[in-house]
Amino acid sequence: MDNIKVYYKILNEYRKHDLNLIMLLQKIQEVFGFVSEDSVYWFSRQLDIPASKFYGILTFYPKFRLKPTGKNILTVCCGAACHIKGSDKIVQKVRETLSLNEGEDTTPNLQFTVQEATCIGACSVAPLVILNNTVHANMDTDKTVKLLKGFVIEDEYIGY
Repeated sequence: MDNIKVYYKILNEYRKHDLNLIMLLQKIQEVFGFVSEDSVYWFSRQLDIPASKFYGILTFYPKFRLKPTGKNILTVCCGAACHIKGSDKIVQKVRETLSLNEGEDTTPNLQFTVQEATCIGACSVAPLVILNNTVHANMDTDKTVKLLKGFVIEDEYIGY
């Protein structure tokens, strides 16, 4: 029920400032961390706009999330220079370390979300990894796993 109060607050802001749907969805994601199916259908009914229009935007723009993100966000650059220097191996090792299955990007306990970036633009220090907005240059699989050490996952440390 608390979400409904927040939805109304967002809706009032949308109407007051004559925002567009992209801005509305950005606000929902800013507040909740992702755009839930419930929120899509609630706003769809309130605004008399088909849910398919919301989903068209949500699926077109890669910055929108339809599922919750983890507390910690690990982004691996997979641009050309990073790829040549082994970013694919880093992604594979991170997914293995976090026990992420194919198609999953967030651990079940919502501790980590793993993202792949097309290019971060720091090719001279490739490969690049960003953990919670802190940039780490010249990375490899071992250095990246060390970054993850010490974080609690389901009451157990990632450990070797």
